[in-house]
Amino acid sequence: MTTTPLTALTWLYVPGDRPETVAKALGCGADVVIVDLEDAVAPDRKEYARSATAELLTERPSATPVHVRVNALGSLFAEADLHALARLPGLSALRLPKVTDPAEVRHVANLMPDVPLYALLESALGIEHAHVIAGAHPYLRGIALGEADLRADLGVRDDAGLAWPRSRVVVAARAAGLEPPVQSVHPDIRDLHGLAESCARARALGFLGRTALHPRQLPVIERAFLPTPQEVEEAEQIVKAAAAEGGALALPDGRFVDAAVVAQAHRTLSLASRPG
Repeated sequence: MTTTPLTALTWLYVPGDRPETVAKALGCGADVVIVDLEDAVAPDRKEYARSATAELLTERPSATPVHVRVNALGSLFAEADLHALARLPGLSALRLPKVTDPAEVRHVANLMPDVPLYALLESALGIEHAHVIAGAHPYLRGIALGEADLRADLGVRDDAGLAWPRSRVVVAARAAGLEPPVQSVHPDIRDLHGLAESCARARALGFLGRTALHPRQLPVIERAFLPTPQEVEEAEQIVKAAAAEGGALALPDGRFVDAAVVAQAHRTLSLASRPG
């Protein structure tokens, strides 16, 4: 099993019924490839997508971690997905869509021992249960939003209606000791300027990284979530000053530095030095 790096920034969705596209995706530079058995696959193609994905994952793990988004629990396809994927060496993690209850996470954890899980919250009920879902099981490594379904469920038309759910999922992940959530996809694969602006807003809210629908989105996402040269320089100054002085201090430019600021500076430098 290939481990998902803690500093993963780019997560590329690929339809599970297109194995040739999955093979290409593994070499396109994404930190994680997500094979989708759910929304990207028509009902009459589900069985083929499942078998093609299982065949891919029976081989030795690729250098790029492979996650699989199974169909929603309670659907006609979910249990077959889980049984087909159990104990396959190439599977790095499972993504569980439309989670509304921590019992769903525990159910999958019992079926798939030692497989890292990620829960997608895509409804008002999922958002209301965000914290208990985030703490549902030690196998759960992250939570995130599924914004297309969430928009439909809430009846919102623009990003303003998603501001509170986005903050809610960031806080819930942190409270449960999980990594920061990964931002949901930007659906217009041609709108790279809008993608960059959207990533910047999400980064300011506490998201880290983003799922993508096309390889052309990957470099935009990576640039948006990596620290800027100025942020790296400031972090280096903070770490150097803290090592020399110890305790709380004020920098020459008047910025106050305490343990929390130093910890954030270390996180910035760690992200900046991630393997390219």
